[in-house]
Amino acid sequence: MTPLFWKEDWERARARLGAWWRREGLALCVTAPREAPIVGAAAASPPADVTARWTDPGYRVRKAELEMTGTWYGGESFPYLDTQLGPGNLATFIGSEPAYEDETVWYNPCIADPDASPPLRFSPEDPHYRTQMAIIERGLAESRGRYLVGIPDLIENLDILVSLRGMEPLLSDLIDRPGFVENRVREINAIYFDVFDRMWEKVRDPWGGNAFSAFRIWGEGRTAKVQCDVSAAISPSMFHDFVVPSLTEQCRWLDNSLYHLDGTQAICHLDELLAIDELDAIEWTPQAGRPGGGSPEWFGLYRRILSGGKSVQVVGVEPAEVLPLLDALGGKGVFVTVQAGSEREARALEEKVERYR
Repeated sequence: MTPLFWKEDWERARARLGAWWRREGLALCVTAPREAPIVGAAAASPPADVTARWTDPGYRVRKAELEMTGTWYGGESFPYLDTQLGPGNLATFIGSEPAYEDETVWYNPCIADPDASPPLRFSPEDPHYRTQMAIIERGLAESRGRYLVGIPDLIENLDILVSLRGMEPLLSDLIDRPGFVENRVREINAIYFDVFDRMWEKVRDPWGGNAFSAFRIWGEGRTAKVQCDVSAAISPSMFHDFVVPSLTEQCRWLDNSLYHLDGTQAICHLDELLAIDELDAIEWTPQAGRPGGGSPEWFGLYRRILSGGKSVQVVGVEPAEVLPLLDALGGKGVFVTVQAGSEREARALEEKVERYR
């Protein structure tokens, strides 16, 4: 497999990603348009139907291959098929119907009366699960060792329950029906483990790990991003009671876990996250209207994460922001994602970053 892989220094990249997970090294994920695209990818004519553009395995693979053959993967970036059918599509395996749009997917609530709703159940015969697996299996068949096939952005805990219930009803449930919420979150966790394992057994690569479709991560063993975006709307005490137990169980079960911290409203939960020993790393995404991830405004937050014993992932960094960021944070436990304008610019940046390793 290795000689065919669309990244010549993959062995070195894997070692550096492993060091980042252990908070011992720096990971740089820099991509750019390739000067000489790899020959062989077929054109991908999009289906007229928006649902088919999301769910047709052949189109998804052709489209991704065309993008990969035109991309230069520098540092610890690597080619992989993003198999996601919308962030949080685990909800569609247990009752929510998706509504596909050009740029996003919405999930329709399916629990109208929580007092009468049965326990959540998953069946591998679920049509939405089978659609997801068809994309994964087509990717595995077509990849032929040239790229990895990622586990989709399943998501978990309250973020799945909000898709099944709706945001306002769920927030009321946290107060009026805490037992209902706790029971459903436990069920969602069990289903998450089941589904993840089924997918992991398919996509597990020759190096014993997996790529994950969100945030460009790879790790040896079970590797995933975890999150709770609902946390922006709840108190730290509610986060402690309703989220931390399931999140801790997920991080303990995974070999490599990255928490997606989304927006300034969620920063109040950072101490709870840092207290989860099993959590390995934290990624920060500023909300719209705030400076991007490479801004000095967030350097204090990154230092807080690092001093709390977690690795940090800094996303959406501009090329000119990379060196000042590393001057401020150092190289141990820092993962930077950056899109360069050209392969030449990306190679020059990669060379400059070497002194921080």
